[in-house]
Amino acid sequence: MNRPYKFVCLIIIFSSMFCMQCLGQEQGTLTPQKLAPLKTPENPSTPAKELFGRATAAAPLAPESVGFYAKGCLAGGQALPINGKYWQAMRLSRNRNWGNPTLIAFLELFAGKVAAVTGWPGILVGDMSQPRGGPMLTGHASHQIGLDADIWLMPMPAKEYTLAERETVSSLNMVRADRLDINPKTWSDKQLAIIREAALEPQVQRIFVNAAIKRAMCRTEAGQPWMRKVRPMYGHDYHFHVRLYCPPGDKCTAQEATPEGDGCDKSLDWWFSDEVLNPKPVVPTPAPKPPLTMASLPAQCRAVLDANPR
Repeated sequence: MNRPYKFVCLIIIFSSMFCMQCLGQEQGTLTPQKLAPLKTPENPSTPAKELFGRATAAAPLAPESVGFYAKGCLAGGQALPINGKYWQAMRLSRNRNWGNPTLIAFLELFAGKVAAVTGWPGILVGDMSQPRGGPMLTGHASHQIGLDADIWLMPMPAKEYTLAERETVSSLNMVRADRLDINPKTWSDKQLAIIREAALEPQVQRIFVNAAIKRAMCRTEAGQPWMRKVRPMYGHDYHFHVRLYCPPGDKCTAQEATPEGDGCDKSLDWWFSDEVLNPKPVVPTPAPKPPLTMASLPAQCRAVLDANPR
C-alpha cells in the first residue's frame, strides 16, 4: 500500500473509530420512532442499510449466515432473550440483539463461564445484529451475518436493569486518556479473564480490543497460543468484540486465518505511533465511500429481505 493511500485510509478509519465508539455507549430511548417508509425501495441505488434497518422481525427461513461479516445478511435469526441467568442485553431500542442460533447458544454458555471465572453475576451484551442482519443505519461495518457480538467490559449488576437503565447506563472506559495504555482504575484481572475465556473457545475466530488492552495483555499473556485471536482494532475502549467462525453448511464467507504468533511483536507498536494516534488531515478530504446496495450483497439476501412478515 503506498503511503498517500495509506494515510487516506487512516483518516477515514480513525474518524469512524470515534463514531463507532460513541455509538457503543450512546444513550438509547424508551420511545424509538418507527422509520418512515421508503419512497423508492426497489431503486437499485437505495442503500441496503435503509432496507435492512427497517426490518423489525427475523426472516422466517432456515437459519443461515449469508456472505461475509461486513457484506451479508442473516436468515432465520434468533433474538437473545433480554434477560438470562448470567446475562442482560443492553440498548434494546436499537433492536440489535439478534444472531445466528449458533451465536445465541454460544453467548448463553459463555455468560455462565464468565460468572464462574470472575465471580461476576454475569455479562452485559451490547450490539449483535439486526433481525435480518445486513448493513446498519449507524455504527458497525460488520455485525451483518449474526456471528458478531459486543460484550461490555464491566460486570452485570446483581439486580435486573430497568428498561430505562438499559438505554442510559454506560460501560467503563478501559483506556488511559493518552491512549497509550489501559486505565488501571478500570482494567483488572477480571477483564483479562473474560477475554481469555472467550479466546479459548474453539468457536471464536477473532476478538477485537483496543490496542492498549492488547498491550496490557501482552505483559502477562505473551506466548499463549490463544493470544493470536486477540486483535487490536480502533475503538473498543468499553467493550470487546467476539466473532465466531462460520457454522458448517452456511453460505458464509470465512475470514482469513489470524496471523501466526501472539501479536505481541513490533506490529503492535504501530498502533501507538504518531500517524495512528495523531493523524494529519488529508487535503483534499477524500470522498466518503458509497454505501452498500443490494447488488453489493449476496443474491440470497434479497430473499432474506423480502420474506414476510417484516
